[in-house]
Amino acid sequence: MNEAMRMGLCVILLDVLLCLALWAGLLMLKCSSCGGLAGLWLFGLMKWAFLHVFTSAVTDGKLRTVLCRFSALLCLLSPVLETGRVLKAPPSEPYSGPSPDLSMLFLGAVSSSLACGIWENWLSGDKKMKDDKLDTKQILLRVLTYFKQDTLYLIAAFSFLILGVLCDTYIPLHQGKVIDILSGQELQTGFGSAVGQLVLISVGSAVFSGMRGGIFMHSLSRLNKRLKLLLFHNVLQQEVHFFEENNPGKLSSRLHSDVDRMGRTVALNANAMVRSTVKTFLMLRVMLGLSWELTLLTCMEMPLLAIMQNKYISLSKELKEQTQECHAQNKDLASQAVSGIRTVRSFSAEKDELRRYSVALDELCAIKTRSGVYSAVYLLIRRMVSLGIKMLMLIQARSLVASGQLSIGSLVSFFLYQKPMSINLKEIMYCYGETMSTVGVISKVLSYLDRTPKCEKEGDLAPERLEGKIVFQNVTLSYPSSSSDKPALKSVSLELQPGRVTALVGPSGGGKTSCVSLLKRLYEPQEGQILLDGAPLHHYRQKYLHQKVALVSQNPVLFSGSLRSNIEYGLKDCTVEKVKEVAKKINAHEFISEMENGYDTDIGECGGKLSEGQKQSIAVIRALIRDPQVIVLDEATSKLDVNAEQAVLREALARGRTVLLVAHQLRIVEKADCIVFLEDGSVREEGTHEELMEKKGRYYRLKEQLFSENS
Repeated sequence: MNEAMRMGLCVILLDVLLCLALWAGLLMLKCSSCGGLAGLWLFGLMKWAFLHVFTSAVTDGKLRTVLCRFSALLCLLSPVLETGRVLKAPPSEPYSGPSPDLSMLFLGAVSSSLACGIWENWLSGDKKMKDDKLDTKQILLRVLTYFKQDTLYLIAAFSFLILGVLCDTYIPLHQGKVIDILSGQELQTGFGSAVGQLVLISVGSAVFSGMRGGIFMHSLSRLNKRLKLLLFHNVLQQEVHFFEENNPGKLSSRLHSDVDRMGRTVALNANAMVRSTVKTFLMLRVMLGLSWELTLLTCMEMPLLAIMQNKYISLSKELKEQTQECHAQNKDLASQAVSGIRTVRSFSAEKDELRRYSVALDELCAIKTRSGVYSAVYLLIRRMVSLGIKMLMLIQARSLVASGQLSIGSLVSFFLYQKPMSINLKEIMYCYGETMSTVGVISKVLSYLDRTPKCEKEGDLAPERLEGKIVFQNVTLSYPSSSSDKPALKSVSLELQPGRVTALVGPSGGGKTSCVSLLKRLYEPQEGQILLDGAPLHHYRQKYLHQKVALVSQNPVLFSGSLRSNIEYGLKDCTVEKVKEVAKKINAHEFISEMENGYDTDIGECGGKLSEGQKQSIAVIRALIRDPQVIVLDEATSKLDVNAEQAVLREALARGRTVLLVAHQLRIVEKADCIVFLEDGSVREEGTHEELMEKKGRYYRLKEQLFSENS
């Protein structure tokens, strides 16, 4: 037992002793109302002064402040309560003084301790707790801003909700009237009217509840659609490094599962919380009229359960976040294995993939097991607390009935209202806990919505005529995800001239792919700049730049759908005649025409129905149909025959285009107008094939390793 609890018990003990002394003195004087309400306030203030001096003398620091607040609550609760009774009582009824029942004395101590604990732990916590609550509040308010477009729907939904709750609350009262008439306690002439009112309220409850549910679900559907579109749009704007840090499985999970849960939690929990809150206040009004003592005991159950709920939330919140991460990881593992089934089958790695997936499932199962244990313990303790409160209520009810303060009929009515009241309180706490446990998920989704790409903003350059001269000026690049401090490019300077073919050669890891990535603005250089017709790349409009600078890679990415849709990907108003014209120029029209549906043939998932050479041909057509001024061929013809390869190079050089070639076939590289030899991220040699061979430098010595002589 810590210092605060020990001192709190001491304060309670002193308060009880002082109250017992007063109670004994009043009995000796045979005066239960000695001093009246003013005397009760005077005694409370005297106790407060005494306990304040006591706590100030034996404690210091934060503990003294907490105990001083506790002492004030403990001493002034009874005067405040009695003052409320006087104000509520009829003017003609004289004040009879506080209740002589000693159980009320202990009830006051328990209520004060409970209220002080809630204040210190929830409302007056340390700075970190306040900051966490402030962040949670800001996050939830931020989510509500996305409902602005559905304001009218929400107003209608909440209006129907309140009307439905009003009908639900007063149905038992009208049922009671009908029962009284049937039992002969009222005139039989009012039976038809009573039944009509009951039917009207019941039908109203059903209609209003149905309207409320339908409108809420419609608003939720609209919200999820908007959030998914916003999130998907913002994700697509991010830099490439973002996708290297976040695998597709996690991003897909955020886009679908988390957005759905985010909207469902806020919308449906708000619906249930408002409904239960309105019901609670209406029922509380009736219950206070029947017995304020039993109502106080009923209300004590809520903060007790709320304290346990708060502890349970803190434990389950982290587990739910871990569960979401595990789900995303499992989806990613399964997606990788299925999409790379050829590689898995080639290396007979089915058992390895099964083992990895089994380990991931075991981890998810362990987290769910811990979550289930916490949930079971929480439910057990919660039910024990509820049982204890019910026992206290029965004891107090016996005392009230014995003293004539409560009739049997009123007691039955109270218990009929108590169960729905308890259900409403539990639903409020459940909605609160569910909302708080989803804050982490909501925060992650909002962080993706708020994230800005870590790259230069696009400019507004989009000239009608582009020459295509590219200059690398002392370009240095280091990949953010690289574990090595060694830069991929170090002060690289080179020029690509229009109407000429420039070939990048060098050993693996020399920097060829890095130059291509920078040219397509997939990454941004840390130092130096790349100029296109004298202007930095980021000064151009993004769409214009990617249309004028086209890339064809060795392993092009195709999408599910028709062959034509892949060629026209990202273009508008592209005619089939233009597609056929480009296909004929690179000798691809013949094999496309032989397909079952020609250009409308379904190529399967990721182009799985095409050969590697056909995929490269489609990728070349997709690049050339944009009529680019700069074209980058990164091993783009490695799977094509000689005739198709020559046709592609010939068409690439047409109209004075600038061609950047990355290849490992000597017959292609030796025809380039300029060869740039890259090694360790630096330009080591530059010139034509003949010049570099005569120089007998790095290019000459590594020629056999760099190129394959096959045709």
